[in-house]
Amino acid sequence: MREVGGVAGAPEYARERKAVGNRGRVAERRKTNPAVLGGMIAVVVGGAGFGAYALFGGGAVADSRTQSTSASADDKAKDVKTGPLSATEVTSAARTFLTAWQKGQVTEAAAATDDTTAAQALLTGYTKDAHIKDVTLTAGARTGDKVPFSVKGTVSYKGTTKPLAYDSSLTVVRRAEDGKPLVEWHSAIVHPDLKDGDTLVTGESGTPPVKALDRDGGELTEDEYPSLGSVLDGLREKYGDKAGGKAGVELQVVRGKESQKAELSDKTLLELSKGTPGTVKTTLSPTMQAAAEKQVAAKSKASVVVLRPSTGEILAVANSSHGFNTAFQGSLAPGSTMKVITSTLLIEKGLASADKQHPCPKYFTYGHWKFQNDDKFEIKGGTFKASFARSCNTAFISQAPELDNDSLTKQAQQVFGLSLNNWSVGVPTFDGSVPVQSQAQMAASLIGQGGVRMNPLNMASVSATIKTGTFKQPYLVAPSVDNRTLATASRSLSADTLSQLRELMAYTAAYGTAAEAMSGVTGDVGAKTGSAEVDGQKKPNGWFTAYRNDLAAAGVVQAGGHGGETAGPIVADLLKLGG
Repeated sequence: MREVGGVAGAPEYARERKAVGNRGRVAERRKTNPAVLGGMIAVVVGGAGFGAYALFGGGAVADSRTQSTSASADDKAKDVKTGPLSATEVTSAARTFLTAWQKGQVTEAAAATDDTTAAQALLTGYTKDAHIKDVTLTAGARTGDKVPFSVKGTVSYKGTTKPLAYDSSLTVVRRAEDGKPLVEWHSAIVHPDLKDGDTLVTGESGTPPVKALDRDGGELTEDEYPSLGSVLDGLREKYGDKAGGKAGVELQVVRGKESQKAELSDKTLLELSKGTPGTVKTTLSPTMQAAAEKQVAAKSKASVVVLRPSTGEILAVANSSHGFNTAFQGSLAPGSTMKVITSTLLIEKGLASADKQHPCPKYFTYGHWKFQNDDKFEIKGGTFKASFARSCNTAFISQAPELDNDSLTKQAQQVFGLSLNNWSVGVPTFDGSVPVQSQAQMAASLIGQGGVRMNPLNMASVSATIKTGTFKQPYLVAPSVDNRTLATASRSLSADTLSQLRELMAYTAAYGTAAEAMSGVTGDVGAKTGSAEVDGQKKPNGWFTAYRNDLAAAGVVQAGGHGGETAGPIVADLLKLGG
């Protein structure tokens, strides 16, 4: 049964959707395979630079700079090139930059970019701090303004040497003031794992490696579980100096200020000499983790988390895109899955009751925004349970005039432990955000749009809280390992409110928008679907959160469509494994 909680409204709401989309995007690694440029294989001449003819295939390359025949300012202005870059301009600018970089001519290479200062600093550090030498750069086939290239070199540190090879790419842009084609500078040009502000450093790693174990004592490796790359990096960062290991010599990405704000961990790119790892035991289930990896691999941009409600132990975390841990650190509008939290608020305030009649009109206007239901449906004379199960937006928006601006924020913080930035999971996480808002933005927050941001870890925790009645902070490493304090909620739901929420989620799993996905999931079950519209996407992000006995899970498939059809089957199949 498809999720029918989509949102449409006035132009102001379209701008809100754009804001949601811009903040919800997640950066991904860029990786290209080396090929040919201009139809010819790149050739290194004398181990120093590129042969212009062989590299770009076709004799002399015309000078792309505009020649001025007059010294007057007016004539110069007339001669400034504009418009799209030609193939010659792109290849020439790329050749200038790559040849200078390969020769170690840092100043010249930096001058071929649109950010000389940043380029010179990172390219200098490439040799001085990363200790990379004997660099060979081979350009591939141009695609529009982009040129891929391969990198081969040697990393040498205190007598230890290892080869280094990877692929990268660059984009050429036209400088506005004079029309000159230049390489658009980003740190990822130097290595695709670099974010702007990051650096490359080779040396004795400040943090010893760790050997991560699953709950049964088996070793967790990125080769076996591809989603765990960022998790293993986070475990090393937090526990490396506490687990009894000894540091080795490595080439590492050292994160800058912006990456640190995004809670990205330092990353090892090449191990020159092995350290002695310490051991860290996690709560991950090898069976559940393997199943989660398989589930997300079947879809693009899918993420899922499974945990145990009775304890908060995280049993699995998986992402189909492995460069960023969206499941733990994503910041996305959760759509109608947020209605689980909103429903507890409305019931506690006496604004809704599961079996009492509740309005679900086609439209409801609040704060100058006109909200509607997907396909403009309405439920005449229906109960709040019917509106929840069918994901009626206006059933929730219609109650906005009765709420204070901070009502939803307090509910998320006090009952569900969200939006306080105090979870201590064992690796970096984003703990959800439910900001105080007013007027239409506050109303939109009630249905998981507005400024609300969540990830699968947060929404799995929401279902777990409904299942057990009390928030238990999820964790990947037991607090007893390092005597850390877990986050708590200041209050629990009343028995009556909790009973109604379980009834709402059970009804949705059996007869509502989650019924098709939850078919065959037996036991004590409950679920809620969600869709979050994002500007620029043809399809919304599909969400699903559910519990079965002592398992809770949540997933998102970005740009996948309605949650019951996309994230729903992922979550349901994992819930069938146990509980």
